[in-house]
Amino acid sequence: MLKTKTYKYRLYPTKKQVKSLESAIEICRILYNSCLADRRNHYQKTGKGLTRIRQQEILCADKERVCILNDIHSQVLQNVLFRVERTFENFFRRLKESEGKAGYPRYKGVGQYDSLCYPQQPGFQLTPQGLKLSKIGTVKIKLHRAIIGTPKICTVKRTAGNWYACFSVEFEPVVTEVPDGSIGIDVGVDSFAVLSDGTVVENPEHLRKSEEKIMRTQRRLSAKKKGSANRAKARKRVARIHQKIRDRRADFHHKLSRTLINSYGLIVVEDLNINGMIRNHHLAKSISDAGWGQFLRFLAYKAENAGCKVEKVAAHDTSILCSACGERVEKTLADRIHNCPFCGLVLGRDHNAAINILSRAGTAQTNACGEAVLQNPSSIQEAVPVRAR
Repeated sequence: MLKTKTYKYRLYPTKKQVKSLESAIEICRILYNSCLADRRNHYQKTGKGLTRIRQQEILCADKERVCILNDIHSQVLQNVLFRVERTFENFFRRLKESEGKAGYPRYKGVGQYDSLCYPQQPGFQLTPQGLKLSKIGTVKIKLHRAIIGTPKICTVKRTAGNWYACFSVEFEPVVTEVPDGSIGIDVGVDSFAVLSDGTVVENPEHLRKSEEKIMRTQRRLSAKKKGSANRAKARKRVARIHQKIRDRRADFHHKLSRTLINSYGLIVVEDLNINGMIRNHHLAKSISDAGWGQFLRFLAYKAENAGCKVEKVAAHDTSILCSACGERVEKTLADRIHNCPFCGLVLGRDHNAAINILSRAGTAQTNACGEAVLQNPSSIQEAVPVRAR
């Protein structure tokens, strides 16, 4: 069975190609807003929705009288219509499911539309000279790793002044041997994660460590005159700092998740309501900085490709229940040690929670102490900073 994977590479366009790409993105943004307006006006006049097929017909007629549309590959323009359609589908889905505010589709302001999508070849083509994009030219690309599979979709994305190419690839997964053993993971703020075998993964705190630099750069930005070239440069500096933080966080999550997948066949985590947790203004920044959601997503898709299993269990009372006798030992958030008065067990609060998380999995395999056997402890220590309890 074929699976889909995305490869991301850095692009190095020339100044002329940057102008062409930025012009194409701006035209697509205007087209996106125009399609939103057409759908709204059509519904107000007729009481019926405007379909994507009808908008494609209108687009074909517009291309005959608006010459600038012919400077962009036709499938890139059609993809804009697919995005508009998907936006309204999500809007009606949220209305049906009553997920809070439905959020009617909004117009894209300047700088809020940052990608071009080539849905299929020959709109894009990888050549020895670089990435050949229709109506743009051949752009230099850094292929830091080989693409395994057949590229189906190419998305050119602008992020903090840098350009990237994302290839959606279909590939035949390679069957590999699934590791034995299982592990429970309790994610946190003080330490990023504690495993049920006692291993503690330190929290790198990427945002916290860069806060002073961000504040200095943002103060310089606020002093620039609005609309000036210097203000645009200052905005780009701020954006690049945030992009570096995101890249470091993603690199940390990739390395940790890969190490866990290579070591365990079953990984048990809490089913967390992260969106609800960040409403606590005391912990919102720390939770967002840790990036639990991204880490769990990386863990899930890597496990699927490797044939491993990631199981989510209920998160309630994992820190309160004793992992040895099952009695409730009430604690506040300030209590970092689990000291059971019933059986005498003394453990770190998060270590106790990780063992409880593992024990809630139906197929968990633990040793006599309720801990999973570490298959390759040195691999985790090499990948991320840890401390053993």
